[in-house]
Order: sequence, then C-alpha cells, then structure tokens
Amino acid sequence: MNHDVKDIKLAREGALRIEWANQNMPVLNRIRKRFKKEKPLKGMRLSACLHVTTETASLMQTLKAGGASVALCASNPLSTQDDVASSLVKNDKIPVFAIKGENHKTYYSHINAVLDTKPQFTMDDGADLVSVLHTKRTELIEGLRGGTEETTTGIIRLRSMAADGVLRYPIVAVNDAQTKHFFDNRYGTGQSTIDGIIRATNRLIAGSSFVVCGYGWCGRGLAMRARGMGANVIVTEVDPLPALEAVMDGFSVMPIRKAARIGDFFCTLTGDINVIRKEHFQIMKDGAIVSNSGHFNVELDLDGLMTIAKSRRYIRQFVEEYVLKDGRRINILGEGRLINLAAAEGHPSSVMDMSFANQALSIEYMVKLKKPLDNDVYPVPEKIDNMIAKEKLAAMGISIDKLTAEQKKYLASWQLGT
Repeated sequence: MNHDVKDIKLAREGALRIEWANQNMPVLNRIRKRFKKEKPLKGMRLSACLHVTTETASLMQTLKAGGASVALCASNPLSTQDDVASSLVKNDKIPVFAIKGENHKTYYSHINAVLDTKPQFTMDDGADLVSVLHTKRTELIEGLRGGTEETTTGIIRLRSMAADGVLRYPIVAVNDAQTKHFFDNRYGTGQSTIDGIIRATNRLIAGSSFVVCGYGWCGRGLAMRARGMGANVIVTEVDPLPALEAVMDGFSVMPIRKAARIGDFFCTLTGDINVIRKEHFQIMKDGAIVSNSGHFNVELDLDGLMTIAKSRRYIRQFVEEYVLKDGRRINILGEGRLINLAAAEGHPSSVMDMSFANQALSIEYMVKLKKPLDNDVYPVPEKIDNMIAKEKLAAMGISIDKLTAEQKKYLASWQLGT
C-alpha cells in the first residue's frame, strides 16, 4: 500500500490516542456501526484532504467501515499528528500521505498522491484539493460525483468558483451545518486556539489585552474564551453587523491600526488576506505575540514583517522572534499557521463528533442521490443536521420536550391570533 508518513513505528501510540478520541465521539460511533452493517459507500473511492488528527482518524475508520476506499492527505503542513498517520496506515490499511512540518513541494505531492487514486468523491478542508483538481488534475473531473468542504475559508473559495461558473462538480458545505459551525467553530476553535497559544508561549492570559481579528463564529468563540481567562478583549471587524454584536456582547471594538498599539496577544480568524500588515507590526508593543487561527497563514503579512526586521530566530518551539530595527520584538506563533493545530491538538473530540458526523452523512447522502446535483455549493440537508443534534443530546443524557398536537396546529395555522 502506497503511503508517506514520518515513522510507521509511531503506530502503537497513535492507535491509543485514536481510541481515546473515539470514547468521546458517540454520534460518529453510532454511524460507524450502521455503516459497517449496511455498507452504503461500498465501491466508492474517496480522497480526503483534512487535518490528520485523532478525530479525523475516527472519520476515516467510519468511511472505510461503510465500504469506501479512502486515501488521506493533510490540509495544512503543520497540522498532522504523525503517530495518528502511522496508525491509520499500519492498523487500518488506509493510505495516508502526511508529515508534520512538510514543505510546500511535499504538501502538494501528497495532494497529488491521494488524487492518483482517481476519486469519485472528495472531502476537503480549505479547498486545496478542489483547487488542484480544477487546475492541475482536470483529467479526473469527469469521474467525480461530489464532495464536501469543512471550513469557512474553503466555502468562500468554492462559492467564488460557483459564481464564476468554473466549479465542475457539486459540493456540500459541511461548514454551514448548524451542528458544525455553531459548535466546532465557536466552542472548538475558541478552546483549541487558547490551548495552542498557551502551549506555544506559557504566557498568562489574565490581565492582558487580547486582540481578536474577525467576529465570525470562530472569533466569537475565541473572544468568549479569552475573556473567560481574564483578558481584556478587543475585537476588530470590517462588517458593521458582527462589529455591533461584539459591542453588545461587551467587547471593545476598534480598527486594527488602533488595536495594534494596545494588544499583548493578537489572533486573526477571518479567512482573508493581510489582516495584520506591515504598518501594524511597525507600531506594536515590544514582545507582542501574534498568531492566526484562520485556515491559511496569509492572514498575517509575514513578508512585510520581514522587510522591517533586522533579525529573526526561534526562541522556543513554535515561537519565531522578529527583531525590528529599533530593537522591539514581535513573536509569530506557528509560522502564522493554524495555532490550534500547529502547537496543540486541534478541536476536542466531542465537538468534532458532530462535524465529522456531518461529513460522513453528507457523503452517504450524495452516494444515494438518484439524480446528480448541479455543479454548485449546497447546504447539508436539514434532516441530517437535526438528526445529529438529536443524537448528540441523547448521548449527553439530555431529553427535550415535544410539541403537543395543539401546539403543532397553532404553529401551522394563520387563523388563530390573540
């Protein structure tokens, strides 16, 4: 079996960590049990470009249990957990092409390796797989039936492709499912980003000025967690509606050019380019700590920072210190890549349980469609979203009320008023 991992001898440790994650993924476990019995994905070839973590391993095991032939590569050069990659190869016989810290050339060679399996379905996290298919591997498009996308960044790219009429196969926007972005983006990103920053720096959050760039669901989650740890949270935004929401949530809101002078910690979560730029680095405090938890490192203008730095060095793992010409130090965490995966372990398994349940069921939904979808970006069916929420509540031992016949009639009528 073709594969490329750091060290296959890490497989035992990886298997134990996958087992630990599985203990807190009850919804996906239930789907896997059904998939193993029904084999709804039998004969399907699927290429996945995702963060290679313990939770992703659980998803890969579920897809294989459903009968799919799966190949996996990393969606970020720093997000791979090498022991997990090794375990999937050795214990689950799943081809994995992922090494933590892989360079640009290797990253794209791994994407091409999973595409060499000639997939019928894709599973993406950031749309790099889709992008390569549409630019370098167009000969494979004819055999594709559909795909899924995990992230806000990826959905932005795919909707742009659809609007321009260049998207050549249908994609289900897993990120937009309510059981994904309300929980994964808010609670998962909020906790894991703080975890990554603390692991990388061992600095105290309490009493600091913590700048959150972007108040989408990820930004909301991080702002909530940073405040919970005692930080004075500042939010920067370009959209008036989330900016107003941040104000109403009790946060200070200001332009980044003003926040740059105040912040001790900075984290971008926008999905856009050059959010913190050269002119902002120039006015930051000595010792400012800058990170990113959006999908790509382009949120930080690192090329611009290089032009005003007289030197740089790694002062500790995951912390690169740039010394400006006047002696001030700017610390960039994890090369500007996803800090929650570069320096920590990503989202907790209980959150990814819902996200990856959406992935598995969305693929099953597309496999079972009698009529192919048009080449566009589609929402996760509401039935799937509601089922996952119901299963998650049941797994947590929580029950809720049901509408009475009288209440259903009232909600369905227009005649009844006061």
